Amino acid sequence: MKLEKKITLTAIIALLAFQNQSAYAEEKKTIAKPITQANITGTELGWRPMTKDDFVNVNCNDDTWSFESNLIKCSGNPVGVIRTKKMVKNLELVVEWKHKKYGGNSGVFLWATPDSIERLEQGKGRLPAGIEVQVLDLGYSELYEKQHKKPSDWFTSHGDVFPTQNAKMKPFPPVAPNGKRSFPSKNTTKGINQWNHYYIRAINGEVRLWVNGVEVSGGTNCQPATGYLCLESEGAPIEFRNLRIRELP
Repeated sequence: MKLEKKITLTAIIALLAFQNQSAYAEEKKTIAKPITQANITGTELGWRPMTKDDFVNVNCNDDTWSFESNLIKCSGNPVGVIRTKKMVKNLELVVEWKHKKYGGNSGVFLWATPDSIERLEQGKGRLPAGIEVQVLDLGYSELYEKQHKKPSDWFTSHGDVFPTQNAKMKPFPPVAPNGKRSFPSKNTTKGINQWNHYYIRAINGEVRLWVNGVEVSGGTNCQPATGYLCLESEGAPIEFRNLRIRELP
């Protein structure tokens, strides 16, 4: 009887030790896993929807952009932008978008400079200086190579982040051949007529982009790090919806 109790006790101790080791190993695995998911909807505390009242036309036609409840439609013509009425420094942004034409092009501009916006309003140029978060259809690369007869290795359709004109940024790797663009670390963009979800965090000169829940690109040391938020019209129809912002100190 004593021998049976001793064997049973030893077995229990061994089982508990095995369970503790397994739990510890699983905990280490969880801690070591990088946090790359961000299921942000923009309905959390401090967020608000952006509407027609938040924007003014810079250099588009009166009918280029239309607002219908939480839906924003853009005809794509002419090339140009609408901007927020006020400048923003630190922010989080969520927006869903889908291209309506194969190979469509668009973008979200962060921290667009007042002087570049003023030039656009005077009819000088088409797009502002700032940090662009690319919004590109998967078919754009094919069309580019057919038209220009050269590789499309300097951009992707999965969420490039880069400075435009005289703006500056230190891109997160992987980096484009020109050293300026942050290429996405994963390809998660959906194709034409499918909704994609962007979560953008732009704080103290650092930009990070999540595409459909996965962090893929960004950069730091951005100059400027304050300015206007712009939506881009660039030659093809596109729709945005559920555009929401959380402004930070």
